[in-house]
Formats: sequence, structure tokens, C-alpha cells
Amino acid sequence: MADIPLICENISVKNNTLYFAGQNTELLAKRYGTPVYLMDENRIRERCRTYLGALIEAFGGNAKALYASKACSFKRIYEIIKEEGMGVDVVSSGEIRTALKAGYPLENAYFHSNNKTDADIAYAIENGIGYFVTDNVEELTAVQNEAAKRGIRQKILLRITPGIDPHTYAAVSTGKVDSKFGSAIETGQAEEITRMALQQPNIDLAGFHCHVGSQVFDSDVYLRAADVMLTFIADIAAKTGYAARELDLGGGYGVRYVAEQPQIDIAENIRGVGKFIKEECAQLGIAVPMIAFEPGRSIVADAGMTVYTVGSVKRIPGYKNYVSVDGGMTDNVRFAMYGSPYTVLPTSGLDRPFDMKCSVVGRCCESGDIIQNNVPMPSDIKRGDLIATPTTGAYHYSMASNYNRIPRPPIVMLNNGDSYVAVRRETYDDLVSLDM
Repeated sequence: MADIPLICENISVKNNTLYFAGQNTELLAKRYGTPVYLMDENRIRERCRTYLGALIEAFGGNAKALYASKACSFKRIYEIIKEEGMGVDVVSSGEIRTALKAGYPLENAYFHSNNKTDADIAYAIENGIGYFVTDNVEELTAVQNEAAKRGIRQKILLRITPGIDPHTYAAVSTGKVDSKFGSAIETGQAEEITRMALQQPNIDLAGFHCHVGSQVFDSDVYLRAADVMLTFIADIAAKTGYAARELDLGGGYGVRYVAEQPQIDIAENIRGVGKFIKEECAQLGIAVPMIAFEPGRSIVADAGMTVYTVGSVKRIPGYKNYVSVDGGMTDNVRFAMYGSPYTVLPTSGLDRPFDMKCSVVGRCCESGDIIQNNVPMPSDIKRGDLIATPTTGAYHYSMASNYNRIPRPPIVMLNNGDSYVAVRRETYDDLVSLDM
């Protein structure tokens, strides 16, 4: 019998069948078809409460948890986040529209991105955005002009680049001096944009934001970032008299995609960050600003699982084996982009030996359409069998595409033994609905 890597508490095996969120994945696939994104609603809520509880413990009422909705954005997720009392960060007018359609109060939203268009800025202000996380001088000027037209003072945070290397995937590292995001402290540009923001009559500079990267498994990177940012805040206060009210440290705590990756105690890590920040502020002689974290992946990633149907098994003697499924890079592009590791499991017959190594690949006409290489599978796997990929709640639906004109899968929410469709499966008519 294979050693089944149950990498998250919401994955289990009963009668040699894979269960997710307490439900039989084979029966779910039969009911909803494949490929299908399954989402564990209770897990999402549990993670929201973990962050909120830890932040309250560490900072009292002087903290915010903001869901980084680019990780997975659809109406139901904003409803859940609203019910759990969290803020959100958004990165486009499309995410703003989705949040509005879900009834999310936009005054609790922070609008990110390094290149907001004039239309984006106008749309956000029209709909009562809480904060802009302002990336650069051009954006600062554009927000000032739009706010002046409406006779309001718009709250912003300035995105600052602290010069921190989180030693993670280069594609998700965002805090180094040469990042496309933010204004660097090291070059003097952070101080310049701060002075400029303080001179704008229609800008309320609430504080600063930084984000150093993603898929981080300990707090060292946050401690280094907090040290740099608090020192910057103290320096700005000494030079200008401006005391930042808020410091947003971004997101990035990691999740398990494979058994080799560690499990992280998020609450314990936040407690450590809180202790460090309080001590650092005391040493610098500044008040502790309101602290914000922006968890995205760690809220939804292991709340997700994708189930596929096997279409073909190709064995090339002396070379390699392929198991092809009815999804692929259209619903999970992360291996193609980052070489991301994944666990891949059959959903039934889990007492069989996993005696064949294979590449699990998708259906697209693209050699890079790979979900994972060197996957152990039962050698008798065949067309019609089901396989599942855990930890697909973050950056899967949100990065899905219609490449090869393939419809995107549905999102099925699982909750206390029940299930419901939160996002329906796309149809072929959907694919041509915008064609003239």
C-alpha cells in the first residue's frame, strides 16, 4: 500500500477513497463533472479567524487582516470575508466590481497595483474605495487630481521597497530594490515620494506599505522588513514631523503543496512579529502604528482541491510515462510559470502500490502543459479514473484561462457535508459570447 501524503488536515482516506473536507471526491466528481475546483468553506473561515485572533492577541484593536483577493476572487469569497470581519486588498477594477456585486463594503478595501489607469482610479473613488496603496509619483499625482475634482481627501498608503530578499521564487519576490513595485528607501525615492504626498491637499497619507514576497515559511523576512520600515518611519518623523498611522507588512506566509514543505503555525509567527514590533518601536521612540497583514494564499490555498478525469496513459518503454487529464495549464498554470511542486493522487484504490513514475499533463496543445513531473501513480491507472491535486485554492481559478478555447471549471463550495456551486462551469457559448 502506498504512503498517502495527507498534506492538510482536511484531506482524509476512507475505504481507500480520497475525501476532502469530509466529502467523497469520487461522488463530488460524479455530481459536478471534471475538471472541478473544490473549495472547503470551513477551512477558509478557520484561517480568517486564525489571522484575526492572532492579530488581536498581538496588537489589540490596533491591527487589520486584509484578504489579498488576487489569490482567488469571486463573489462568494468576498461574502465570506465580509462575514468574517476582514478587510480586502484588490488589484484591479474587475476585483472591485466583483467585491461590489458581493455587497462588500469598499471602505474596507485597499487598492494595489503598480499601474492603475486613470479609469481605475476614477472607478475606485466613485465607489468609495477606502485606501489606495500608491506605487509611484505618477499614480500619486493622478489620485490627487481625481480627489481634487471631487473635493475629497483620499486616504493612501505609499508602497515602499525595503530592499529585502525573501529567498523565494524570483517571480514572487517583490521587496528588492530593483523590484517593479514601490519606491526604494535605499535610493532616496521613498523619502522623496513621502514629502511629495505630504504636500498634496487632497491626499491623506495614512502610512506605508511593503510586501517582500510570497510563500514564506517563517517570520524572519517580516522581522527584517519591519525593522527597515519602522526605522524609515522614525527617520521620516524626525525629518518632517510626520508620524505614520499605519504600517502594512503585506502577505506571504507559505502553505504546503508537498509533504516535504513544513507546516507553519501562523498564530505563533504573528505573536513573534508583534513582540518584535513593539520592542522596536520602543527603541526608536515612536508610537506603534496600526499593523496590517495581507494573507491571500494562506487563507484559501489548502482550502482548494482540483479533481480531474484521466484521458490517456502513455508508456514509452525506456523513457517515461504520461498520464493526461481533462484539465491542465488552463486551470493550473503555476507549474508552467514557476515550476511549482504539487502532490497528485488518485481518488480511489489508494491501497494499490504506487509503482509507476509519470508526468501528469494537461490536454492543451502545448509541451509545457504539465501539472507535475515524477509523480508516483499505480501502474494500472487508466482512462476514466480520477486524480486530484490538493492545495489549489490560490492562484488557480484566478489565473485560469481559455487557452485552446477550453472552458474554465466551476468552483464548488463544500460546507459541513453539503456542497453548492459558487461559480458555474463555463460553456462553449460563454467562449464566443464576446465575439462580434
